[in-house]
Amino acid sequence: MNIFFDVDYTWLGIDGSLRPGTQNTLERLIADGNSIYIWSGAGIRWTDVEKHNLTPFVIDCFVKPMDNYLEKVEQMNLPVKPDIVIDDYPEVPTALGGFWIRPYFYHTSSDNEMEHIYQIITEYIRTGHSNDTRFKGKAPHHE
Repeated sequence: MNIFFDVDYTWLGIDGSLRPGTQNTLERLIADGNSIYIWSGAGIRWTDVEKHNLTPFVIDCFVKPMDNYLEKVEQMNLPVKPDIVIDDYPEVPTALGGFWIRPYFYHTSSDNEMEHIYQIITEYIRTGHSNDTRFKGKAPHHE
């Protein structure tokens, strides 16, 4: 699966901290055969990826569309299409399929959202669906 993660408030807080469990979750997703991509409405974020030592896990970084998600992803000519998106804005996974993550602002050791994401993604890959209310499967594409 091609998994696209948002950056701000998804895995990076206002305080510059990396959400707990991010590196471990990326490692496990890759070990399971998934590909990780980063995108952000604030631009290409390689600097943040490098700062938090996530370069070995990320294949590429892109600019994320900020509206009309499905239409704009089609127009972007990405080398791969997102199979699952992880974002703190529910509109993005609702449009493209994926998981709405609770926004992450400041470091707190009790944050377990990344573990929750891993469980939902592996459930989806194994069964083709998830009953989690924050997960949205891909909408059928009509031509």
